[in-house]
Amino acid sequence: MKTILILGAGIGGIEIARELSINSGNEDNIHLLKIIVFEKEEQSVFSPSLPWLMVGKRKPDQIYKSTKNIEASGLEVVKGEIEKVDPENISVTVKDKVYKGDYMVVSLGVEQQAKYKLDEYGYNFFQLKGAEGFYAELERFTGGKIAVLISSLPYKSPAAPYEAAMLIQDYISNKGLSDKTEISIYTPEKEPMEFAGEEASSELKSLLMKKGIKYFSSHQITAATKNSLEFDDFENYSFDLLAFTPEHLSPSVIRKSNLAGKSGWIEVDELTMETAYPNVYGIGDIIDLTLESGTPLPKLGVFARSQAKIVAHNIGRKMRNKVSDQTFNAEGEYFIESGEGKAIPAKGHFYTTSNEKVDLKTPDHWGHIKKWWSEKYWIFKNF
Repeated sequence: MKTILILGAGIGGIEIARELSINSGNEDNIHLLKIIVFEKEEQSVFSPSLPWLMVGKRKPDQIYKSTKNIEASGLEVVKGEIEKVDPENISVTVKDKVYKGDYMVVSLGVEQQAKYKLDEYGYNFFQLKGAEGFYAELERFTGGKIAVLISSLPYKSPAAPYEAAMLIQDYISNKGLSDKTEISIYTPEKEPMEFAGEEASSELKSLLMKKGIKYFSSHQITAATKNSLEFDDFENYSFDLLAFTPEHLSPSVIRKSNLAGKSGWIEVDELTMETAYPNVYGIGDIIDLTLESGTPLPKLGVFARSQAKIVAHNIGRKMRNKVSDQTFNAEGEYFIESGEGKAIPAKGHFYTTSNEKVDLKTPDHWGHIKKWWSEKYWIFKNF
C-alpha cells in the first residue's frame, strides 16, 4: 500500500487530499492507499471569504470547518506542528514521530508576520481573528480615516486588499458616512495588481477613483504608531481604523529544509510542480515560480486548486506505472468583489508572452453570484 504525505490543510492541501481519496479505490474496510494530512490548525478557513467577514457579510462559523471533517476512508488528519521535512527520505516529523511516505505534497502556504507592531494598531484581515476584529470596530465607526495597508511584497490573494477597500466603501456608503469618511490604500506596488498588466491595473485603479478611494502607490511602510503610518518617502499619514496585510514568509520549517530555494520558497517544475526530489511536489502559495517577464507567479487560490488536481492525477498515473500526462498552464478565473452586490470577473493567463496577464470585465451581479457559489460549493464538497 502506498502512502502519500500532504503537508497543510489549506485550499490546495484539501483539494489534493480529496482528489486522491475519491480516486483511491478505498472503501470502509479496504484501504488501497494511505493519505495523511498534517495540519497545526483545528479550523480550515476559506480565506477568499475573509473580505466579506470584515464588513459583516459573513459570520466566522460560515467560512470555516473543523479540519478533522475532511477525514475519510484511508484519509487521516494528523494535528500538530511539523518539526522537520526530509525530502530525500520523503518523511515528516510531528511531535517527535517520523512519518514516512512514497509521495509528498507540500502545501503549507505562508507564514504571516506583523511588521512594525501593526497588529497592535490595526487588524490583519488575512486571518479570521483580524477580519472579525476589524468588523467589530467598523460597526462602531462614525467617520474618519480608514487605511488599507499592503505592508510588503509578495503576498497571497493579491486582489484581497482592493476587494477590502471597495467593500468597506460600500459599507460606509450604506451607513450614510461617505461625507465623513476617507478610505485610502497604501502599497509598495507601482500599480494595483501590477502583475496583471498595464491595462488591468489601469482599469482597477480607475474603479477605485470612481468610488472615491485614494490610492497611494510606491509606498513602502517603514514605521507605525497608534494612529499613523510612516513610509520610505518620510511622509506620515494618519488613520482612525487600519486593516493590513502581514508580511508573507516561507514557513520556517521549509526555510530550514533542503526544499528551500534561494528565495526561501520551494522551487518546482513549472509544468508538473515536482521539486528537485523525485515524488516530492509543492503547490499553492509556498512555491516560487518565475515567469518569462522575470516576475513571480502571483499567489492565487485558483492556481493552488488547479495545481492540486494536476499533481493528484499525475501521482495516480505514477502509482499505476504510467507516464504523467497533465501539466499546469497557469490559467484560471477568479472574482474581485467591488461592492453593491457586484464582482469583477478576472481571467488570468500567465504562461504567455503577452504583457497583459489578466483580463478584467465590468463588475456585475453574475460575478458576485459565481463567487458566492464557489464558497458554498467548496465547503459542501469538502466538509
